[in-house]
Amino acid sequence: MFNKTLVLSLVLVAFTLMALWTTTADAIPAFARKYKISCTTCHAPIPKLKPYGLEFAGNGFVIPEDESERDYVSAGDPLLWLNRDFPIAARFDAYGLYNSEGSVEKDFQVPWGVKLLSGGVLYKNIGYYFYFYLSEEGKVAGLEDAYLHFNNIFKTNLDLMVGQFQTSDPLMKRELRLTFQDYILYTRTIGDSRIDLTYDRGIMMTYGIEKTGTDLVGLVVNGNGIGAADEEQFDDDNTKNFAARVAQGIGDMITVGGFYYWGKEKYEVNGSRNRVYYVGPDVNVNLGILEFTGQYLWREDSNPFFLINARKRKSNGLIGELIYAPQRDRSRYYLIGLYNWFDSEVDSADYESITLGGTYLLARNLRLVLEYTRDIQYKANRAVLGFVSAF
Repeated sequence: MFNKTLVLSLVLVAFTLMALWTTTADAIPAFARKYKISCTTCHAPIPKLKPYGLEFAGNGFVIPEDESERDYVSAGDPLLWLNRDFPIAARFDAYGLYNSEGSVEKDFQVPWGVKLLSGGVLYKNIGYYFYFYLSEEGKVAGLEDAYLHFNNIFKTNLDLMVGQFQTSDPLMKRELRLTFQDYILYTRTIGDSRIDLTYDRGIMMTYGIEKTGTDLVGLVVNGNGIGAADEEQFDDDNTKNFAARVAQGIGDMITVGGFYYWGKEKYEVNGSRNRVYYVGPDVNVNLGILEFTGQYLWREDSNPFFLINARKRKSNGLIGELIYAPQRDRSRYYLIGLYNWFDSEVDSADYESITLGGTYLLARNLRLVLEYTRDIQYKANRAVLGFVSAF
């Protein structure tokens, strides 16, 4: 086991050294086609968003100063803004895996995922975004992110999103992570509970206080996820779940935040209910070449097994992610360290792992991924080599 770990570590080092000898390149996919800009304007690297990319998304996928009437078909109707060219893009992820504890040790997961994405302007200050996941681990996942975005409501800093999104989006965006390894804290469920912080349906409200650098986010969601593509899974009880986050910028490099979630779910068989709470802080420190993001959450379930004699179960976990970008947003290679830890009174939910990874841009919209994860809980190893592309 030690020899395999050593070999994987040496390969990662060799990969990093190789990346130091190469030069720069550019490519123009997705929204970049419309505005004739490089992918680095919003991403560093794909799919991770830079602050400008977050601002672009927050404006409904519009660069206001570059908008013109020739980009739209109105047919003489001032209430009609049709995109002259329907914006569409694709993402294709492919991996080869070695997993010491898998039913198949060596596997070609090609493709791991194929997405068709679209987003843009629906009308003044109204945008849309969605993607359809054609293939995920060999199955059709269907629509995941899919929402309308109302920007600057009543000419204020209030935004509203309606549709499907991840409850963890105000914290760390799972779909934009650089690692194959997931953020386990957000995906964990307890017992028979269906509540986690991944995809759900509802509304998200955001408000920015420019004077103090404070961001406020509120969410109202169904609380039972979105289900697979062939499952009908709208809300199945009369309760809604609520979440809120407050984030405060400290200078240009530090953001600290706090998150709270409250929800209920009902078990149809015996009518018992489970109440779920999340609470915890988060921090982001961006020094340019180094960026650290940390998240801690405490969770309590009042009755996660939906028993007549309810018993509370407590859980807590954290995520720590460190990204090294030697040339900041113009880097060709990035190094990533990720730590996942989750501890619960329901032992089957326990998890701990450490991930070391490197990614190298063959082009701005095509990157090579090399990653090693040590599952500390089960003393297992996983190595990943693959590609992430967007076009």
